[in-house]
Amino acid sequence: MSQSRNSWRNTTHDWASGVDVEHLARIRADPAVFAPDGLRHLILEVVAYAADEAEGNGGGRCTITLHPDGSVSVADDGRGTDTRFDDQGRAVKKPVMASKDLRFFDHPERQSLPDGHPRRGMSVVAALSEWLVHTNRRREGAWTQRYEHGVPVTGLVPIADGGVTGTVVHFRPDGRLPGPAQAELVGELVRCPGAWGVLSVDLDDLRAP
Repeated sequence: MSQSRNSWRNTTHDWASGVDVEHLARIRADPAVFAPDGLRHLILEVVAYAADEAEGNGGGRCTITLHPDGSVSVADDGRGTDTRFDDQGRAVKKPVMASKDLRFFDHPERQSLPDGHPRRGMSVVAALSEWLVHTNRRREGAWTQRYEHGVPVTGLVPIADGGVTGTVVHFRPDGRLPGPAQAELVGELVRCPGAWGVLSVDLDDLRAP
């Protein structure tokens, strides 16, 4: 059902914020603070969202894939990122990539990721990536959108839903981040007993030995 954006209640993100350029610039200016473990921390930020979905659904699964080009994708089987239709019938996705997470960004003491560093939200991943493609499948439709350094460079592009729901976040980290992901270390973190509650995490390393 189409609704005015003014009636949408903010929970994790501000629906009206769209692209918060100053917020993204702040992250890019200090990668050592926002991604202290480099790529590993970015991966954990994404998996944390899959864990949120799994907790809300009573269980779930995600797969982390390390690609030969240095990019990483995290795919989950959740409901997909909240996407609504405004009063003009346009699809509007919750701005999780380009604006701050209201729960964590300004309150780093609220939750730590398995690496021991604060969770701050998906915008950290987008801002510190050369590019990021967010594929989002929901019951009411499916879309993909590309970002560069956190700024969307396409609109929501409709795609076939394939009869499933869930999200895929595929990103290539900024070259300034320290060190490549080490599969064994990523595996240790994502498989920590109890780290993700009811979320099961698989790791697929496609890089050359």
